Amino acid sequence: MSVYTTKEIMDIIPHRTPFLLIDTIEELEPGVRAVGKKCVSFNEPYFAGHFPKNPVMPGVLIIEAMAQVGAVALLGLPEWKGKTAYFVGIDKAKFKKKVFPGDVLMIETKIGKCKGPIGTGEAQAYVDGKLAAKAELTFAVGD
Repeated sequence: MSVYTTKEIMDIIPHRTPFLLIDTIEELEPGVRAVGKKCVSFNEPYFAGHFPKNPVMPGVLIIEAMAQVGAVALLGLPEWKGKTAYFVGIDKAKFKKKVFPGDVLMIETKIGKCKGPIGTGEAQAYVDGKLAAKAELTFAVGD
């Protein structure tokens, strides 16, 4: 059973369709880490052009999904309620496995050091237990 449904995720982060890229939060330790799930569907709008004969989820959207999982972990804290987590940087991004329609992307994002509204996180995305992507994320929390 998930910790948060899509509707509950939308109560925490401001993203909406078609840019809400996570379906559920499966595990949550507010301010520490979260595990989210993205069920990749052939109906995703980006598959119309990326790539029509060989649909592959764009790496930049995998990174965004990892950030959204981290945002749930961060913005689930009472002091950040109603705020937005913005990207400040992406480092050491690596893509290890293509993500196709029908895949289930399991994403874990751990919150690292925070100094005021600025912080870092480490994220990994897996398909069938195999690493698909990883990155270090830097964020700023604001209005």
